[in-house]
Amino acid sequence: MRYENNPDLIRFLRENTGLIISTFNKSGTRNLRILKHALNDFKKIYEMVNKSYPNTNHRVMQTMLIFTIAISFEIKAGKITKDKFVNIKDNEEYKSILVSSRILMDNRQFYIKEFDNNYYYNFKSEYRFFKFIEYYVRTRIFDMKLFKENMETIRNTVDTENLPAYKRLLTEEYWKISDDQFGNIVKEIMEDVKEGRLTLIDTVKIFAYFSYFSRKGLIDYDLKTLKSVFFNGMNIASLNSKYCPNVDEELGKIAIEEVAEDMEDILKHFNMLNDQLHDKMFKEKAEEVMKCIPMKMEQFYEKFDKECMDVPIFKYYDSFQLFQRISCASNEDIVLIKEKLIDRAEKNPKKIEPEMKNMKQLKQIIDDYLKGKDPSIKIVMLKEFSDSLGYILSKYKPSFLPKKADKEVEEEEEN
Repeated sequence: MRYENNPDLIRFLRENTGLIISTFNKSGTRNLRILKHALNDFKKIYEMVNKSYPNTNHRVMQTMLIFTIAISFEIKAGKITKDKFVNIKDNEEYKSILVSSRILMDNRQFYIKEFDNNYYYNFKSEYRFFKFIEYYVRTRIFDMKLFKENMETIRNTVDTENLPAYKRLLTEEYWKISDDQFGNIVKEIMEDVKEGRLTLIDTVKIFAYFSYFSRKGLIDYDLKTLKSVFFNGMNIASLNSKYCPNVDEELGKIAIEEVAEDMEDILKHFNMLNDQLHDKMFKEKAEEVMKCIPMKMEQFYEKFDKECMDVPIFKYYDSFQLFQRISCASNEDIVLIKEKLIDRAEKNPKKIEPEMKNMKQLKQIIDDYLKGKDPSIKIVMLKEFSDSLGYILSKYKPSFLPKKADKEVEEEEEN
């Protein structure tokens, strides 16, 4: 009766009365007030979806209804703290938590699995976590940006037939894939691996599955062949992949209990390639920051302060090029750069230690340049810059000087 002026919504709710009652019962409460609030929230969601995405899949709308009621009861009935869902950013992460065989963070994974098993029991749906709905119920703010991001993703991924095969394997329990589809999925993934179409970390995760499938006799590839294909695929993938900083967390999403020893070689190769991507990332960052000297100093200071104070950025930039840039800077900027270098050396000596070899080289280049030069303000500023580098390097002297023989140390102590 409350929605009689919205015939489409009334029709949808009446068609899905069974889902509403079922979800209400699964909540374990008898709180009709929360149910009424949840249906009011769904009214807003239904209208926004129909207005902006009128051809949305019926199954998705049903899942939204279940999710809206479920999340309302979980939060408003005081069954959980609101924080349980805060850090889950999208449906893919939600599903990764479900299929992960390892504990992530705290007891969040256990709770999410219980939530999913309870509310989606006997209800199959590819897309079942809606960040914009969770955020709306939790904060009372309907975030249009989140809404559009979620809906665009739904349009591109809701049909599992159109979902890339490797994503199905990484976001679904593999045993849910039907036998008649399994062969084609394996074939498609192998092609993707050979061509290096996956990210480097996803290639490693897929190997864990394929190694398991091989040992169980589910695929015709022996482990030696698999390793060869995946090694080559990783090499190609690394050309377009980005550095993965959270390796352990990503590997924790693998839904295979028996991770074989075969992974050792793959992980060793991955770590080598990932380290190369790490260096590549910082070389690009160093180029981006240093090219601001001397013409765009405001941008340099902003980038340096935000991104380089606790990173050994000078390890990734040619010392001679850096000298050329600094020597062309104004005297004031030379002083400011010097002060920043001293400041970060005082605050983060350990973190920036890997760049000290280049710092020592930079000091030598400056000192060589200054030899025989007549005094000028620029020359004096560069001399002070070199002295500051000497001060910074002095903090790491044991790393650069050869160890003294025991006899020399004893003589010094006697003196």
